Amino acid sequence: LGDPSRAREVIGASGQNAAVDEYLTGFENLDMIGRLYHLGKGPARQRARDLLEQFNLSEAGDRPAKTYSGGMRRRLDLAGALVADAPVLFLDEPTTGLDPRSRSDLWEVIGDLVEGGTTLLLTTQYLEEAERLADNIVVIDRGVAIAEGSADELKGTVGGERLEVVAAQDSDVERILSAIGGMGSEEPAVDGRKVCIPIITGSKGLMEAVRRLDEQGIEPSDLALRRPTLDDVFLSLTGHAAEETTAADAPAADSNNDDARKEEAS
Repeated sequence: LGDPSRAREVIGASGQNAAVDEYLTGFENLDMIGRLYHLGKGPARQRARDLLEQFNLSEAGDRPAKTYSGGMRRRLDLAGALVADAPVLFLDEPTTGLDPRSRSDLWEVIGDLVEGGTTLLLTTQYLEEAERLADNIVVIDRGVAIAEGSADELKGTVGGERLEVVAAQDSDVERILSAIGGMGSEEPAVDGRKVCIPIITGSKGLMEAVRRLDEQGIEPSDLALRRPTLDDVFLSLTGHAAEETTAADAPAADSNNDDARKEEAS
């Protein structure tokens, strides 16, 4: 690295675990980081106050960080990464371990940062998170980048919409295939009682399927028209679900998250 000092000025980072001093208050944590960046006493204190307000932590700013919830600690850690007002921010699984409410709150914070002009490079275990936040997604499996593109571009690689029909009983599967199996643009796939039929006719195809099933007196337990998901993409690319990868690597997650899906938002 030719100019490490310049790199520190333009890059902020937040790791998997909130790197805050639990015995310091939220304000003191941010003020300390500002002093380490040589902002000066006055500017460091003002920056700490501004960030506490930005991350909805003003009321908790005078409390020790050890009294914060997990979501509050993550927000404080993210605020610390922004003390130097870096235009580029690296986030390593920022919402892992958070409850759904805290995760949604942090998504809003990240979205606001991107709208404000910050470029984010983020790793995540959650494909829903990648789809919601990322302009560009890199799919990584076993440490190797295997695909790249927007969410829509990646989903386009595994086909278009599909009919998913769940039979009410095992004996209905063959009847469903006989009634609507020929509607698809490709051969239907059967997984237990679920029949998946790729179609290109959209809602018209769904209506036609309902009509044909009704004519045959077949009442499925579920019938829906679905678009491919990023889970489908990951399964198609790797041959296994993202959850299986995450579970297999769980013991080493803190040191080597080879199977994280990387996303970039700018």
